[in-house]
Amino acid sequence: MVIWGLPESVVGSRHQFKYSLFYGRSGERIIGYDNERPKGDHRHYRTDEEDYTFTTIEQLINDFLSDVEEERRQDNASK
Repeated sequence: MVIWGLPESVVGSRHQFKYSLFYGRSGERIIGYDNERPKGDHRHYRTDEEDYTFTTIEQLINDFLSDVEEERRQDNASK
């Protein structure tokens, strides 16, 4: 997880943070949250990408960790 406070919003976002949250294995992103310009706030799950509604840093981290926990639960269930 990397989160920066900025003096102004990143193009595509309405808040003053730049962030990149990553969960994966070598060479494979499984879950990611970021606000790459100009896309703005969005979430990656394997090959899918969808908009993400940013509210607070705390909620961003909670949503990311919740997705990681669910992925790990599913991964362990398939073993």
